[in-house]
Amino acid sequence: MLQRTGQTGNRGLKSTPLRRVLRALLIALIFASAGTLILIYRITPTDVVNLKLGDVAPQDVVAPRQLVFTSTIETEAARDRARSAVSTIFNPPDPKVARQQVDRLRKIFDYLESVRADTYGSLAEKSAWVAAIPDLTLSDLVVDQILIMNETAWAETREEALVILDGAMRAEIRETQVASTRRQLPTRVALDTPDPQSTVIVALTEDLIKPNTFPDEGRTEAERQTAANTVQPVQVTVEQNELIISAGRIVGPRELEALQALNLTQPEFSWLENFVAPALLFLLTTTVISFYLVRYAPRILANDKRLMLLAFLMLAYIAVAKFMIPDRGIIAYFYPIAALTMMIVVLIETRLVFILTTVLALLAGYIATDAPQAIVIYLILSGWTGALAIGKDQRVNALLWAGVYVGIVNVAVIFALNLSRSTDFVGLGILLLIGLLNGIFSAGLAAVGLSVIGNLAGFTTSIQLLDLGRPTHPLLRQLLLKAPGTYHHSLMVSNLGEQAAERIGADALLVRVMAYYHDVGKMQRPYFFIENQPGGINVHEKLDPQISAQIIISHVKDGLDLAQKFRLPQVLKDGIAQHHGTSLVKYFYYQAVEVAKEKELQVDPTDFLYPGPKPQTKENGILMLADVSESTVRALKPGSAEEIDEIVQKVIADKLNTGQLDECELTVADLFQIRTAFVDILQGVHHPRIKYPEPVALQAPVANKESSDSESSAVSTPAPSARPRTGLGLEPGPRPATLIRRE
Repeated sequence: MLQRTGQTGNRGLKSTPLRRVLRALLIALIFASAGTLILIYRITPTDVVNLKLGDVAPQDVVAPRQLVFTSTIETEAARDRARSAVSTIFNPPDPKVARQQVDRLRKIFDYLESVRADTYGSLAEKSAWVAAIPDLTLSDLVVDQILIMNETAWAETREEALVILDGAMRAEIRETQVASTRRQLPTRVALDTPDPQSTVIVALTEDLIKPNTFPDEGRTEAERQTAANTVQPVQVTVEQNELIISAGRIVGPRELEALQALNLTQPEFSWLENFVAPALLFLLTTTVISFYLVRYAPRILANDKRLMLLAFLMLAYIAVAKFMIPDRGIIAYFYPIAALTMMIVVLIETRLVFILTTVLALLAGYIATDAPQAIVIYLILSGWTGALAIGKDQRVNALLWAGVYVGIVNVAVIFALNLSRSTDFVGLGILLLIGLLNGIFSAGLAAVGLSVIGNLAGFTTSIQLLDLGRPTHPLLRQLLLKAPGTYHHSLMVSNLGEQAAERIGADALLVRVMAYYHDVGKMQRPYFFIENQPGGINVHEKLDPQISAQIIISHVKDGLDLAQKFRLPQVLKDGIAQHHGTSLVKYFYYQAVEVAKEKELQVDPTDFLYPGPKPQTKENGILMLADVSESTVRALKPGSAEEIDEIVQKVIADKLNTGQLDECELTVADLFQIRTAFVDILQGVHHPRIKYPEPVALQAPVANKESSDSESSAVSTPAPSARPRTGLGLEPGPRPATLIRRE
């Protein structure tokens, strides 16, 4: 009996039958396949045209609706203009270049002087030697002037040439400024210099003028990139019925972009992009969700019904996202992801919502064609808010308030993501209004969805339970009228069960409503049950024990028949069927055994067993313990909290030892909390009361006395009356009433 030691409180797939694992794998495979088909499927307008770049339009194409889209072509053109507006950045003039050229000129003069001083060479040979100087292009006239110039003129020429080259190279000379600098050299020569010398100076220096400043490619590119980055994406507005391209015109890049933005072109199918990528993405999504369920929510995997509901809701919302988010502009902000999170919290589990919301938002971002990052952030925060807002308080009011909170968060997120459009008050106002309406719409959609799913799929929601828990329900009204004792017993059991469920984290609302209906079968034969017998008359005294046992046991079947007639949900039927488990009707069994001994007969214990099954959930286990604890304590009428605690402890131990709690998930720690909750409530209901004195006549006041005597009273303590038989085989003797301190 591992369950009683708390070792199987969270069953994983290791203890799950192979058939159940295979069913879960089949559901996962169907989910992945269907999700892939949804992602692959293209919602194509009926008025598409098969046009490509460079084609001739066979007819006029107009915009079927208004659209504001981000133009890649216009954005790139604006960025190119911003780049071109940034001039090339040059480094400062390099002084090394000037020194190199001046040194080069000195070496040239040294060479020319050696040629001029050569007495052995002929004039023709010297001319050839001068013309062979690299980097210089000298005319014959200049060469002749160099060779025939006297020493004084030559010295002046040398000095003036060095000064002119040094002065020219000190200024900033770019590649494009070399020619203009060379043209300005004659103006730099001193005015009193003879023309032959001036010609030689210009000829020797002009070829030595070179650029001394160069473009800084790194800084220039960085500045141009910065200028391009400051350009905001260009929004292009296409009005409804606006002519995109007229018949006979060639489709250009801008026209093709507008057609694609309006989804008017038939896109080319690519296996890699349009099939492999979505399939791989959804396969990874299914794998992540499956690993989460295996590790943190194995109970959902073990429940085929809830697993199929989860898969259906996810696929439905992915299909809705496929329709609402791509190319729909502001309609994408109306996507009610919060409704999904609210329904999953109520129907399945709270923690699961956060990973599912994130996955669904990422898929929506993959589907989105405009601002996918903003869509992802918006949907994640909206979905999380819906889950956190509804919390454990799953009433209708909680849904309404959750919708309000979702709307407020949507407005805040939209405002934060659209600060750049703060000047567009109309557009921003429309977006904010859509975000607010999204929250209200999500709450309404969740309420409708919960009602439809609860009625069609047999899922019991908190809203249904609250409706079934109303005292005005027809079945409860009949129970009150036909079996008032059972009705009040059910109320007491509901209080016990609700408090115990809250302490161990079970579904307190479900336990409370199950307690209301668990004994409805007793109203078919109300006076056969001790709580409905007037004056302590026990009709079973005249019946055979086996017949009495069958009448007692039959209230389970009668209750199930009434539940079917009044269309109670399955969870309440489970409470009716499992609240006695397969327990033995001990009182009548022991009576039958005594009678059989006298007649020397055998008694079949199976005739005295409830049909069961045993409690399958924590909530049904709590209901069983609350039912038997309340009836036992009411029958024994304990006089102190210690006695109540002892009775409850024995009741729980009996159910534990007889194996009635083997198939639910109650642990030893849970049973301790349940026992404590029962005792706290039962001692408040069954506490002893003070015997008040009987009223006596007041004496007349005595004359001539300053104060009258106190009231006198006589208290007569009646003899304790005999207690009626309980019908449980437990007949305690009379016990005097004692006042105890309520703990």
